[in-house]
Amino acid sequence: MPLYRYKAITQAGARVEGTQSAQNKNEVLELLRNNNQLPVTIEEVTVANKDIDILSAFQKVSTKDIAVFCRQFYTMLNAGVTILSCLDILKQQSESKKLISVVGEVYEGVQCGMTLSESMKAHPKEFPELLVNMVAVGEVTGNLDEIMDRLATHFEKENRMANKVKSALIYPMVLLVVAFTIVVFLLVFVMPTFVNMFTSSGVELPLPTRILLGISDALVHYGIFIFIGLVGAIFGIKTLAQSPKGRLFVDGMKLKMPVIKGVTQKIITTRFTRTLATLMSSGVPLIQGIEVVSKIVGNKVVEKDLVHAIVDLKKGISLSIPIRDMGHFPPMVHYMINIGEESGSIDDIMNRTANYYDEELDTALTRMVALMEPLMIVLIAVVVGGIAIAMVMPMFDMMQTVNG
Repeated sequence: MPLYRYKAITQAGARVEGTQSAQNKNEVLELLRNNNQLPVTIEEVTVANKDIDILSAFQKVSTKDIAVFCRQFYTMLNAGVTILSCLDILKQQSESKKLISVVGEVYEGVQCGMTLSESMKAHPKEFPELLVNMVAVGEVTGNLDEIMDRLATHFEKENRMANKVKSALIYPMVLLVVAFTIVVFLLVFVMPTFVNMFTSSGVELPLPTRILLGISDALVHYGIFIFIGLVGAIFGIKTLAQSPKGRLFVDGMKLKMPVIKGVTQKIITTRFTRTLATLMSSGVPLIQGIEVVSKIVGNKVVEKDLVHAIVDLKKGISLSIPIRDMGHFPPMVHYMINIGEESGSIDDIMNRTANYYDEELDTALTRMVALMEPLMIVLIAVVVGGIAIAMVMPMFDMMQTVNG
């Protein structure tokens, strides 16, 4: 008897999933309905499906995937294609296996009577909250095609910004890896060749050389344990940094560190202004818009302050005032918000501000790389030069002993 995997939603709104043996899909559907569960997806478990599940489990839906999804959805909706047909086409042509799987489940949900936003909401890891909320607005107002167009533009710009940041970090990371490789090579393979010469000479070794020999000896004899310890420490720090208090501390440091502060501020400002512009131009109320924006700025400190700003907004206080008092955004932002509130065109003002800080982010990243490049080169020179000097110092003492 075939085995079917299902996902459904209970009357309480909880999401459940499992497997069920049945003669066909309709039998599973009937069983779920008898249990007062709304089916989202039902699919037969096959070898092919298992392979796709294994592959997709290690994949994530990227911002680029979401941008392409929204752009293609807009194009088809604008051409008069129904939502169900759009999903059917998208689940067949996406390049991401993970997205193919998720869109297939969304398709099944819509086919079973759910709205598009309700079906997407069942996949919070794949579909951002901004996308789900905007789709819900589009369904109510009847302009889902325009909403998809705005979302496509939004995620395309977000993807470009993320690529800029990644590109800026590539060069420093390469230099760090090169420096680390050189140091390990010198200590593990070069330094041991001098040990016998140093010990047989009878010359008292300088302190830098003794320290270097100790490090070299530890790497040669206990290298595997040191490596395991480093991996464990990195994993531990990463886990700690992802905890609520850890995230708050790390994000707070990003807003204070001299070199990183400017870039972080511009990234947050660009996300805040662009997302708020996208939401408000689609008819989302300001308070609801700030609730959504607070979760996607990418900084827990700013998110916490934006949540507090919502309390002020409910009291009738202008948005520009809490934005100014936070101190996380450049002064230009709260002035522009104030102008937008007075003129009634806050969405347009926010969009222009986002475009401005896009260019500012480019400049800030270029400056950061330009500053880090010489610093990294100097650091490599100091470390490698220090090792070379520590290796040469005993040789001069040996020569003086021989000449004496």
